[in-house]
Amino acid sequence: MAHEIRMPAISPTMEEGRLARWLISEGDHVEEGDVIAEIETDKAVMEFEAPQSGVIERFLVAEGGAPVAVETPIAVLAENADAAREPVPDAPAPRSQRKTPRSGAPRQTVREALRRALADEMERDADVFLIGEEVGAAQGAYKVSQGLIERFGAARVVDAPPTHSALMGLAAGAAFAGLRPVVEVLNVSYALQALDQIVNTAAMSEAMSGGAVICPLVLRGPQGGGERMGAQHSHDLAAWLAHVPGLKVVVPYAAEDAHALLVAAIRDPGPVVLLESERLYGQNFPLPDDEAEPARLGAARIWREGADVTLISWGVAMAATLKAADTLSGEGVEAEVIDLRSLSPWDRETVLASVRKTNRAVIVEEGWPVASFSKEIATTIMQEAFDDLDAPVATVAAADTPLPYAGALEDAALPGAEAVLQAARAVLYT
Repeated sequence: MAHEIRMPAISPTMEEGRLARWLISEGDHVEEGDVIAEIETDKAVMEFEAPQSGVIERFLVAEGGAPVAVETPIAVLAENADAAREPVPDAPAPRSQRKTPRSGAPRQTVREALRRALADEMERDADVFLIGEEVGAAQGAYKVSQGLIERFGAARVVDAPPTHSALMGLAAGAAFAGLRPVVEVLNVSYALQALDQIVNTAAMSEAMSGGAVICPLVLRGPQGGGERMGAQHSHDLAAWLAHVPGLKVVVPYAAEDAHALLVAAIRDPGPVVLLESERLYGQNFPLPDDEAEPARLGAARIWREGADVTLISWGVAMAATLKAADTLSGEGVEAEVIDLRSLSPWDRETVLASVRKTNRAVIVEEGWPVASFSKEIATTIMQEAFDDLDAPVATVAAADTPLPYAGALEDAALPGAEAVLQAARAVLYT
């Protein structure tokens, strides 16, 4: 039997959506919960999951077209493989395919890892609660909080209006009173409206009170470009936030780290900002064989070891960095890849030890280049390991421009693997 997949109502006020792109092909088998498409609303581009298992028989709405009303059929899902027709052999594959593997080591998406961390901590500590726009009844704009309101109730999964300064002020007050709020924002760009509460209230309270008042809260949500959100909703604010003493800033890449860092952030006695990426929510990562060690904020992770050049990155920029490292390996160059994971504090010891081994460094991020965090790292390397360098430290960042809405222009403004390769070859003099 075939079933229609319909345009979802991703938020209570949504009336229509545009199918930005399919992440699967006709003829593909999907499991319930697999991310199959990206839906663009008037607020954001959000991932859409398969409502049940089956085989995609055919698409009824092409990607990139005009918006269609909620409940409009967009695809046909067959219950078994025999009912699905074969895809056209020469049809081009979608630009992005992020399907859950069916075999091999257990894997988990970043979205699932964040959800598991929230559930684990809310189960462990009754003082932990989640608050933000659409986190409850709508199950979260990005489905990170899916199922939490049914499990913990509306008193601990609190829907709030998009008044971000008031929301952060409320969260800071709750933290002062002994609770542990986790504030979810639809986009960290919105947090610009709440900078006074984040900086002057949350980050400064412990120092100004001589340690008498602590503010154990977490601010989390997606940031950065790559999702066709336009200039006002594509900011990478990592360097801004890491500039503030009293505020910890973490930027996970892998699902395992997203879980471990969110747990550590919730348990931390001070305010922590956890910066996520829409482009990573649906990405699958292998789970560790054993229970992961508790994360320590400020500890980097070495993804691959090498002796020829050190590549340093964090967050979504790790994808291009690892791809470049694979290409370099094919050329006989073994790069050591470091995922900082935490920007404030950041792991100077691991970075400096690697640079003293490889004698070359390239730092990769998706923030703007002026006063960037990569420049902070480069300065530290040149101040503390200058005699170990065989080449100037290179930095790779986004273009110094507001990120365009047009896809081709946005792609050109963000650093990819080729930009990392060029920088690595420059410091290697090849």
